[in-house]
Amino acid sequence: MAQEDDSPPDLKPVLYSFRRCPYAMRARMAIAASGQHCELREVVLRDKPAELLAASPKGTVPVLVDVDGSVIEQSLDIMLWALRRDDPDGWLRPARGTLDDMLSLVAECDGDFKRHLDGYKYPERHPGRDAPAHREQGALFLARLDARLQASRCLHGDKFALTDIAIAPFVRQFAQVDAAWFHAQPWPRLREWLTARLNAPVFGQVMDKYPPWRAGDSGIRFPP
Repeated sequence: MAQEDDSPPDLKPVLYSFRRCPYAMRARMAIAASGQHCELREVVLRDKPAELLAASPKGTVPVLVDVDGSVIEQSLDIMLWALRRDDPDGWLRPARGTLDDMLSLVAECDGDFKRHLDGYKYPERHPGRDAPAHREQGALFLARLDARLQASRCLHGDKFALTDIAIAPFVRQFAQVDAAWFHAQPWPRLREWLTARLNAPVFGQVMDKYPPWRAGDSGIRFPP
């Protein structure tokens, strides 16, 4: 059941986002799926608005400022904030396993896999790191995902849920570093799963391009 919203009708949470950031992608998808609406402020990461830094000095996106002034700084927490208000597609209720099981798999993605993804995709930012070695280590996680997908179409059963939405943007980013290499790997189920996630209406819905927000601008009503 949707959570009651007794805030003024013209007052919405503010979401600072960046279109290509995988963390921001998954937060936007959860907000869109939940039916919540917010004021989206697209951020240019090299020119972060003072309002974002005042809300969250860490200066990364996504950041959600709720109507009561509370700040949510982590993408997974934003997903849970939205879906606990309304979860019409059951993303928090996997067909197989529990919410804790899903959160555990997302933690693996956000931990070691993300570290190897960064070392593979951005070797110039990490002097001394071996990009091929990071690719090899990241591939171990992807191979495990492919193995899970042998038993079902999604990561926790035949219906996609929180884990699929939270992890797919990072697999997408890994695949884009060297698409020919990715497609040569023995991961047919993983590729099918990723294609399905990227073709899902909710992904297209949240990937519209918006101009950078500046102080004094009206934010974008999101989802449109």
